[in-house]
Amino acid sequence: MTEAAADQTDIDPRLLEILVCPVTRGALVYDRAAQELISKSARLAYPIRDGVPIMLADEARELGEGE
Repeated sequence: MTEAAADQTDIDPRLLEILVCPVTRGALVYDRAAQELISKSARLAYPIRDGVPIMLADEARELGEGE
């Protein structure tokens, strides 16, 4: 597997069904290209590192105006 392919690891769809935003308890959207889970209601993007979602508000990135 190339490094680029390793960066594009898919998340198990069953995991996506049970994960929620820790701030709002709302649904998350998987952004495969950015390797993030997006909470539109909280305007936060949670990183996915080595295939593991980091569901900590302190680790999340605030979404910009156009996101």
